[in-house]
Amino acid sequence: MEEQEIISILALMKMEGVGDIMAKKLIHHFGNAQLVHKAKASQLAAIDGVGQVLIKNLKNTSAFHLAESEYRFLKDHKIQTLYYKDASYPDRLKHCIDGPVLLFASGAIDFNNHKIISIVGTREVTPYGAEFCKKLIEDIAPLNPIIVSGFAYGVDILAHKTAMEQQLQTIAVVAHGLNQIYPNAHKKYVAKMEDNGGFLTEFWSTTNPEKENFVRRNRIVAGLSEATIVIESAEKGGSLITANMALEYNRDVFAVPGRSTDKYSQGCNNLIKTQKANLLTSAADLIYNLNWDLSAKENNKGIQKQLFVNLEPNEQLIYDYLKAKGKDDLDSISIECELPVYKTASILINLELKGLVRPLPGKTFEAI
Repeated sequence: MEEQEIISILALMKMEGVGDIMAKKLIHHFGNAQLVHKAKASQLAAIDGVGQVLIKNLKNTSAFHLAESEYRFLKDHKIQTLYYKDASYPDRLKHCIDGPVLLFASGAIDFNNHKIISIVGTREVTPYGAEFCKKLIEDIAPLNPIIVSGFAYGVDILAHKTAMEQQLQTIAVVAHGLNQIYPNAHKKYVAKMEDNGGFLTEFWSTTNPEKENFVRRNRIVAGLSEATIVIESAEKGGSLITANMALEYNRDVFAVPGRSTDKYSQGCNNLIKTQKANLLTSAADLIYNLNWDLSAKENNKGIQKQLFVNLEPNEQLIYDYLKAKGKDDLDSISIECELPVYKTASILINLELKGLVRPLPGKTFEAI
């Protein structure tokens, strides 16, 4: 995208009364941002939702000075601009009506991977939540997903750190400009994250991490991903806002259950109880519900590393049955092992992750 068009988009987004939805409407009507600025008042007035106050604001050229300054910052710091009409813009976010017109990115972000999940939760993560988060990411690592979070204390930074340990791409969506890092204590992770992933924001370099920005940030976290996972949350919290946004975008939501007496399980338990979230007890639940393909050659290579593992009783039951039988279909395995079909399916996926069974056509499985 040429320089003048980027500056024109920046100026448009800086004009009072122009949000992402209105900006997209104007750009769609006139073809690009430069033509929006050149449009006559009569042409603007013909667009639904554009009144005299907005027309006056659109004719105020003072925003161009700010836009030119921001463009220089982006260029000087080699920050990538992602325009919602471009191929480089994250695909799922294109389908969100209030998705940002422009995103700013630093690092080595690659959205070509379609397995993108967001992991969110409390800043006061408990040992239970931390252990679950780490185990989940470790178990899905062979499938090479992108891990998205918000770079905050607690669950967020734990998800980023575990993803980096597993050599997975991880993206931090931040609530401020890319001229700073918040919280300051997390600066030590920046360089490694930008080697494989990086930072994403809709906010200009002049924007500080104000409270209201975190709510706006959450819609990007939810919109980017195939699914949002809530590890732990109190009865009220930012991660629940993200979960509700994901539901509005028709995305899958998963929540980790906990004891009813645990403060930081109340939010997750309520999501499950009100059927807003799928129950998440292991990586198998996620893989099964998202219908992720485990048959790819490059994935199986990683999964084989988990071959020698301890099995849960029901996992051992099914594995022993298949070892004796050789292969069988899902329904027959369920009947012979006296387990519900949904539970059998979940266990088979877990065994597949551990490299002990492989799927065959017709919902048939065989022991390896």
